[in-house]
Order: sequence, then structure tokens, then C-alpha cells
Amino acid sequence: MTLPAVLRSAAYPYRANSLNLFRLILAAAVLFAHSWYIAGRGTGPSLQGENLGGWAVAGFFVLSGFLITRSRLRSTPGDYLLHRVARIYPAFVVVLVVTAAVFAPIALLVETGSLQGYLTTPVTPLQYMWGNLPLEIQHYNIGATLQSVPYPGAWNGSLWTLFYEFLCYLVVWVLGFLAVVRRSPVVVGALFLVSVAVYAALGVAQRGGLDESFALFARLLPFFLGGSAVFYLVERWGTNLIFGVASLAAAVGLIAAIPHWGGQVAAPCLAYGLLSLSAVIPQPGWIAKNDISYGFYIYAWPVQQLTVLFGGAQWGMIVYLAITVVVTAAFAWLSWVLVERPVMLAIRERRAKGSTRSEQLPGDIQPAAGT
Repeated sequence: MTLPAVLRSAAYPYRANSLNLFRLILAAAVLFAHSWYIAGRGTGPSLQGENLGGWAVAGFFVLSGFLITRSRLRSTPGDYLLHRVARIYPAFVVVLVVTAAVFAPIALLVETGSLQGYLTTPVTPLQYMWGNLPLEIQHYNIGATLQSVPYPGAWNGSLWTLFYEFLCYLVVWVLGFLAVVRRSPVVVGALFLVSVAVYAALGVAQRGGLDESFALFARLLPFFLGGSAVFYLVERWGTNLIFGVASLAAAVGLIAAIPHWGGQVAAPCLAYGLLSLSAVIPQPGWIAKNDISYGFYIYAWPVQQLTVLFGGAQWGMIVYLAITVVVTAAFAWLSWVLVERPVMLAIRERRAKGSTRSEQLPGDIQPAAGT
């Protein structure tokens, strides 16, 4: 029996999709969500107690789980780790330096009219950079800066997700050593179900002494593994727009119907829905060539804080959002042109000179954002 054309699936277009655009939209959603409490206007739109930014991070993680799993199964272990570190870490280090050496002194000058004590008041700029260098954020504040804003003392409330994203990368790296993972989705699917169960029973784990860091990892891992599991489905059967829209509807229904862990159990539906849309929705050529989503994500928060400090929020949320989007996009483009793209081009040249069985993907050099 032949299926109607609208129900037929097509191979996923790994080299001609709109994932750059989708990730940029998700990064903009994080900026939008953060704007409300950075500007002192409440928490903004939310669903099941999670604001829009949290759901955007979930979108990042399901897409990342899909792409990173494919990358692992098509790469040597060494190449995989090299790409993962190179994609996240250089731009992360640069944003730490820019924040400590440029943004924070400007803020102190605006707030106090002087740089007195800037280098010596804890948390000092060097402490901020060194303490956050391992990717797990230990310091959000720098000295006496950002004390006059509605959300005081926090220079970048988005970077915390990168540590957990990298932990997810390591999970997939380990799984890639198992021959069964390369042949079958059973192990990844089982781990996804276990991760959902762990998050659903998080209270038990916390009573056993596991801390907030574990809770954050338990919250995000199911999204990543949900995307990983969908990779096998898409690799074998491709995507279909009708099924994709139905999957997104199912995801929304699960989130609305199941408090606490509905989003986690809906992760495969969310992943398949986003991938199906990205296969058919076109993206501007400039965005296809310039993936500024990661830079947008890591620079949005400090730009938002500085905009508030300079009085941008006093002109209303629409103006405030417009300013922060434009300025953040400029920093994101500079990050892409000066840091991210050169590093990835250097990695490509290294791979071209050596022997490898991995294949460069359009999305392979993209992090989830990580938020």
C-alpha cells in the first residue's frame, strides 16, 4: 500500500537545513525571557513554572543531542572531543575576558565615577576569570560592579548551561565506544527513559545528599538524550512535516499535562518537531553562512545588564529589547568572525591533512548554547 504524499518521509537535509536560524531564534527567546527580570519587570511568560528561556534551553539541548550523536558516530573519539572543546571553549574564554576587562570597568565607571578598587575588590577580575575557567561557573559578580541594577551582581546568568552541555557531550562520547550504540537505538533509548525517571524522582536523590548541580544535570540530560534517541529515527526514516507538527503538539500537551517532568518526557517529540520544521523552512543566506547563535547566547546577558545601567530600560520594554538585540547581534557576529569561525577552520584544515573517517556537518560545529 502506497502512503499519500503528505505522509511520506524524506531524508533529513543535513547540509541544507535551517538549524542556524532555529538556534538563533532560541537564543533570542532566552534574551527575551531574561529581559524581564534583568530590567526588573517580573519573570515574563512562563509555562508550568518555567519561563520562556528555560524552554528555549530545552530546544537547544534536544537539537544538540541529535547533532552531537551523529557527530560521535561519524568521528574518531579524539576528533569528537577536539571539536566539542574547540566549539565551546575559545569563545567562552573570550567572553570571560571581555566581561572582566571591558564590560565590568565600564560599569564601575558609570556607577561610581572611578575605577578605584577594581583590581583588588573580591571577586577580582582575575578571580572571576580563573574561577570560571573550568566551565562550571563559580563567580557571577566582579567586585562592586552592577550594584545599582534590578538584578545586581550577576554578569552572565546564561553561561551555567555550558558546563552541563559539555557533560552531555561526555556521556555521548562514552556511549560511542559501545558497538551496540552504533547499531541500535536501544541503549540510548533506555538511558533516556532512565534519565526521565531520575528527574521525576529527583526529590529522593536530593534527600540522599545529591546537590543542586546534580539537579541541574538531571533536568537537562533527558532533553539531550531525547534528541540523541531521535537521531536513530531520523537517520532511518527521515522527517515528515505533518508528523513533525503533530509531535510538537504532543510535546506541548505533555508539558501542560504533566507537572515537573512533562517537558523531559516530551523531549523526543520536541526534537522531531523542530527537526521536521528545520528541514522545510528556509533560512536567510547570511544566517546559513554566519552562525551567530552561540555568540548571541553568551553575550546577551552582559549586554542586557549594561543597557539597563545606561538607562535603556527606562524607555520601555520594546525599545530595551530592540537595543539589546542589535548590540548583542553585533557582539555575536564579532565572536563568530574573530573567534569561532577561525578556530573551526583551523580544525578543518587539521582534519584535511590527517586521516579521519568523520564528516563535517553544518550543525556539527554548533553547541546547544548552549543557555
